[in-house]
Amino acid sequence: MTGAQRRSQLVEIGRGLFAIRGLDGTTIEEIAAAAGVSKPVIYEHFGSKEGLYTQVVEYEFRILLAAINEALMDGAKPRVQVERAALALLTYIEDRTDGFRILMRDAPPSQPEGAFSTLLSHITARVEHILSDEFARRGFSAADGAMYAQMLVGMVAMTGQWWQDSRTPDKRAVAAHLVNLAWNGLTGLQKEPELRTDG
Repeated sequence: MTGAQRRSQLVEIGRGLFAIRGLDGTTIEEIAAAAGVSKPVIYEHFGSKEGLYTQVVEYEFRILLAAINEALMDGAKPRVQVERAALALLTYIEDRTDGFRILMRDAPPSQPEGAFSTLLSHITARVEHILSDEFARRGFSAADGAMYAQMLVGMVAMTGQWWQDSRTPDKRAVAAHLVNLAWNGLTGLQKEPELRTDG
């Protein structure tokens, strides 16, 4: 196994163990045993258990942030961007449940405020820009876009946390209901919401 392959293997094994037991509940011995290596191999690649954990968190952080950024790409209408962002988060949770559990759990030393809160800050900044433009276009206060961005991102994030364990209804239905509430508000809710995108 090459150094890069070994490193990748250790990240995968670490992700699985950290998702189940957390940083403090996982030992370097468990990681080494699961990988079939000695402890010094882990130290050689990552310096410590915390170093491995930080690598796992940063890897998952990049994957989820890239998916959300792609969903919020310029050019699409704001409602479609909200749909895509909600689906991107739910798809990430569906495909990378271990990664999401880790992002939600312990803060790595490199991000003492927490990986998920850091991620939400990045996403909120993108959403704020989109909402500010949309608010200005409609004659509302563009400054209110920042407050609404916090509300919208928080609503999607909390729903994602709930859906992580529930998994019902399916992600497209959850995304449709999220957008229904976000876009129409409580007074304009549709009984049978549907997404307007194909993806």
